[in-house]
Parts: sequence; C-alpha cells; structure tokens
Amino acid sequence: MKKINLKSILKKTFKKKNKLTKTTSKKKKSVKAEKINKKVKTVKLRKNNEKKIKVDKKIKQKKSENNEQNLRLTKNITDQKPEIKKIKKQSSEKRVYKIKDYVVYPKHGVGQIIEFKKINIGGIDVETYVLKFEKDKANGMIPVNKQSHLRPLATINQVNKCVSILKSKPKIKRSMWSRRAQEYEAKISSGKIYELAEVVRDLNKGEDLMIDQSYSERQLFEKAYERLLTEFQIVLGTNLENTQKKLDKALKRNLGKETTIAVTNEAKVAKVTSDETVSDTNEVSENV
Repeated sequence: MKKINLKSILKKTFKKKNKLTKTTSKKKKSVKAEKINKKVKTVKLRKNNEKKIKVDKKIKQKKSENNEQNLRLTKNITDQKPEIKKIKKQSSEKRVYKIKDYVVYPKHGVGQIIEFKKINIGGIDVETYVLKFEKDKANGMIPVNKQSHLRPLATINQVNKCVSILKSKPKIKRSMWSRRAQEYEAKISSGKIYELAEVVRDLNKGEDLMIDQSYSERQLFEKAYERLLTEFQIVLGTNLENTQKKLDKALKRNLGKETTIAVTNEAKVAKVTSDETVSDTNEVSENV
C-alpha cells in the first residue's frame, strides 16, 4: 500500500479551489462588466434622446419664430399703402384733327369729330375727341394722346387704287375657314383701306351671294363692304346709290339686274307710247 501524503492532497484541493474561485471571480467580473456596459449604454441613449428632443424643440421654436416674423412682415407690407403719385393733367399733345373732320377708327369705321371734351378719370384731366358714328348711331371718345389709332380719310388716288384691287382676281387660300375668317377679321379691324378692299374682293360672290356664301362669310363681306362704301361716299362726295354702283361695277355684281331693269323700263315706255297712239286715233274717229 502506498503512503498517503497529506501535503499532496491538500495542495491538489487548494489548487482546485483556487481554480474554481478564479473562474467564478472571472464570471462575476464579466457579468458586472456587462451590467455596467448596459447601464452606460442606457444612459447614453437617454442623453442622446434628450439631446434630440432639445434640438427638435429648438428647431420648432425657430420655425415658429420665422413664421411669426414672416406673418408680421406680410402684415406690414399689406398695411403699408403704396405711394401713388398724383397726376392732375394728361401728357399734352397737339390736336391733329379739327371739329367736323371725318376720321377712320379701325374698330368702328368712319366717324365724324363733333367736339373736344375734357373728362376727369381717376383725378386726371383727359382731353378727348368725341366721335359720331352715323351707321351705328352711337358716339365714342378717344383721348388726344391716343390719336395715333385714328387715320384720316383716303385720298382720291387711294380710292382709285382700291377700285383696281376690287377689279383684280380674288386670292383665296385653301386653309380652313376658321383661319381665313380670323385673317379677314384682322384686316377689317386694321382700318387700312387696301386691306378692306382685299377682303371685299376675296369674299365677293357676284350674283350668287346668298347661295354660295355661309352666314359668317356674308357677315364679314357686308361689314367690309359697308365700311368701304361709307369712306368712298365721303371721299368722292357722291350719293350712296352712285358710290354703290361704282363698287358693284368694279366687283361685277348686280349687272344682270340692271340690264333687266333697263329692258323692263324700255318695255313700259313702248307700252305707254302705244296706248297714247291708240287713244289719239279713237279721238280722231269720234270727231269725224
């Protein structure tokens, strides 16, 4: 039998205990470290959250302050009334036209200046021409500083050129009627006499006016025709019938009607003369 050494047994037992204590101490230390780390992390998270909340509050406060400032500025801007420079008189211009002068206003046609009138518009004294449009049976006012919109009546040479335009061949485009109608309307409202003559020439249908033309075509034709007729009448100083005959002759309109009227008049004259001769013969026979 071997001898049992107490020293060796004690050494082994102490070694085991030391190992166990070391391991347990290490475990305890690791657990404590984990707990501490957790606590540190939670504290950091709380601090970060608190910082974020503070930053968000500051941002919201700044936004609200900016909005309030903007509102105040807008209120101040709205409250502040703009400075208006008071103008008592219109910019002075020389009168080009006189009373009783005939003038062409592009939108309404030929009108006559009746008088000069001063009007107060918004505290401003405005000098105006008062125009009378006999066709529309209406009066209109145009400021003197906008008399460039008016034009004087055409000369006799311009009228003769218009007659030559009316005699020329019509230039009809193949585009849609809506576009052509816009072009014709623009020409009419321009107030230029040559463009008016072109519209009358292009929309003229001769004797078949009522059959071939649509309502809108007929309206535009009549509008341009009447404006040209009134200007021709005043420039030439003739009757409405004579000016109309001149225009119709250039356009080759109503020529057939004139010939028929002439033939009927001749027939009437012949009948009257025949009746008179018959009555004369009867009177002679009775006397005999």
